Amino acid sequence: MAATFTFSPAVAVAAATRSKSAVSLTLPPNSLPLPGQIPKPFSLKTLNPKPRSAPKSSATASDHSRTGDVTISGSLSSATSSQTLKSSLRSGETLYGIFLLSFSPTLAEIAGIAGYDFAVVDMEHGPGGISDALDCLRALAAARTPAILRLPESSAAWAKKALDLGPEGIMFPMIDSPKDAKKAVSYCRFPPAGIRGSAHTVVRASDYGIDEGYLSNYEEELLIMCQVETVEGAKRAKEIAAVDGVDCIQMGPLDLSASMGYLWDPGHKKVREMMRTVERSVLATTAADGGAFLSGFAMPHDRPEVMKARGYHMVSGAVDIGLFRSAAVEDVRRFKMRLIDDDDEEEEHDKDADEKYWSE
Repeated sequence: MAATFTFSPAVAVAAATRSKSAVSLTLPPNSLPLPGQIPKPFSLKTLNPKPRSAPKSSATASDHSRTGDVTISGSLSSATSSQTLKSSLRSGETLYGIFLLSFSPTLAEIAGIAGYDFAVVDMEHGPGGISDALDCLRALAAARTPAILRLPESSAAWAKKALDLGPEGIMFPMIDSPKDAKKAVSYCRFPPAGIRGSAHTVVRASDYGIDEGYLSNYEEELLIMCQVETVEGAKRAKEIAAVDGVDCIQMGPLDLSASMGYLWDPGHKKVREMMRTVERSVLATTAADGGAFLSGFAMPHDRPEVMKARGYHMVSGAVDIGLFRSAAVEDVRRFKMRLIDDDDEEEEHDKDADEKYWSE
């Protein structure tokens, strides 16, 4: 039987966020909305806007909205929507995301509330590790935003620790061959299908063992992404995309340009040509069973909406550090420009005052 509690929204969310059991929360009239009920501002996710599905639960989720108290039934776990990243991609949506390199839970939470469809917590280039990533995953879960963990390297040990945190997706860097891709998939599967170590009875991914359906559902819900970011990987991208278990090919334009000898010029004509060749080869696999979706970074010369038009299903258009850097530099610039303008105005004022004084 579902229990019923009446208390503040903040306490309600904290108490029920990670619970899989059926819970009814009765909120007092005129209380603040729960995360996910707050209307989100416009973002580039409106390239293909679709409403999120209703929360999933072992019990039937229902909306008992009425005048006065509002009762919300069902699970409030991080996987609050039956529409996973994989199912969204399969339904034809184009998802817009952000990379998080600062490992700030506050910025992660803001990113989720802002309306991004997913957030990549980047352990490859960011300074944080597993413990730091966990705080970001919790912040993203509170904002109802799917998290993807990018590993520092493609290894069984890193994959095991990352998967136990319970992200909705995992990204393997520097995949250069079908063999590399098969290894990456094996790191995500329990024996006998793979070599992932098992502690599913206690880790966060299974709600610390509370989610009894974890072993039955994890494989279907996990998005496995392989990065193609070298010349060798680009040449074999179609084979990599066809590997069973690889859900998405993540293009890496910066590393690819470096691999081609154009580190300082990712927009070089030859780099763009190589990118287009890889894109076409990956897109050719999506129509067939086992094909992979296409994911990538927006660049100054390659805007998100243009990438969508070329067939990208996941586009990342920003990095938290880059957004803050740009805002900070612009803020300082504006301040210094105002000082210059104020000095000019003051000099003009002093000049007028002197002329008036001596003219009298």
